[in-house]
Amino acid sequence: MNAANLQIEGLCLAIASINRLLVAKGLVSQDELDVAFQKAEATAHGDNRFAEDLSPSNRDAVCFPIRVLQVANDTGAEKPWSFSELAKLVGETKEPYNDQL
Repeated sequence: MNAANLQIEGLCLAIASINRLLVAKGLVSQDELDVAFQKAEATAHGDNRFAEDLSPSNRDAVCFPIRVLQVANDTGAEKPWSFSELAKLVGETKEPYNDQL
């Protein structure tokens, strides 16, 4: 496996853990995090190269870390998920791209 992929896995798990801590301390709500992730994905979709230059699989790659964090947030703070569990959930919930992006 590519070392960069492993680094992304670790970074996503670390950010998910920090997000759980922020929610537990009442500094941010799960809903606020969800809105932030939606905005992040919308920003990626708004990038001109996203629709024009990237293949659907590359668009998925750009959005994947955002979606992992969103799934981690949606599953709640009571159970920290492994990266493979989160990735599986992302794959199960991913909607196909519209070719007219």
